[in-house]
Amino acid sequence: MAKLRLEDFEGNPDMDRLDYEARLAALQHQLELIQAAYINQGRTAIIALEGWDAAGKGGLITRMVGPLDHRYTKVWSISAPTKQEAEHHYLWRFWQRLPGAREIAVFDRTWYGRVLIERIDGFAAPDVWARAYDEINAFEALLAADGMRIVKLFLHITQEEQDKRLEERLETPWKRWKTGVDDYHNRSRRAAYWDAYHDMFDRTSTKVAPWTAIAANDKKTARINGLLKVVDVLGEDVDLTYPPVDPELRKTAEKALGKKLDL
Repeated sequence: MAKLRLEDFEGNPDMDRLDYEARLAALQHQLELIQAAYINQGRTAIIALEGWDAAGKGGLITRMVGPLDHRYTKVWSISAPTKQEAEHHYLWRFWQRLPGAREIAVFDRTWYGRVLIERIDGFAAPDVWARAYDEINAFEALLAADGMRIVKLFLHITQEEQDKRLEERLETPWKRWKTGVDDYHNRSRRAAYWDAYHDMFDRTSTKVAPWTAIAANDKKTARINGLLKVVDVLGEDVDLTYPPVDPELRKTAEKALGKKLDL
């Protein structure tokens, strides 16, 4: 498996608006069909997103889950653990959020915080975060062996693009809630994060749960490429044919509607 290197994901051209809207609609419809199959067949999946601050994770998630049935879709925005969560093993809070049968769970930041922010800001000792790679691999392998599909996406933007977006968030009143001093602290540690991300790719991009890096300087291109990967992984070898109508339901419907149904 070729190693992921972020410098290979820094040049994506702007996508034409009309092309974007057409491709977005097609991919969203495909996701609807895939979710219907997951509901009918009792399947389950995780979509895990990491990336730089302001890389567009929220925008991608919005387009991803918008057309889906929210009864079977969970979005988890992960921040610092609560006092109760911190008293348990770091994976404990993620076990609580795993999807059940027929559900798709989306994680906006993930269990990889142990080898990212906790490593970089010293919240975990070196021996603690160093052993987390194997723990995470075992965690994901266990989920995959149980039939869960796992998609791991990393959104990459250049420093120049990140600065542009951070400035825009300050200048646009209704976007200010998206930013805070932590963004600028993390920005100052870009070199450390760069190294940590590459270690994460090298140590945890496995056969059952590989990482996919996405060039995200252009938001439209990133959204399309992210959705393409989700559709590819979640839809692989999944029967998308519709189940037949239950005979009793058909009989009841025809009686209530007063006509034969052409189904």
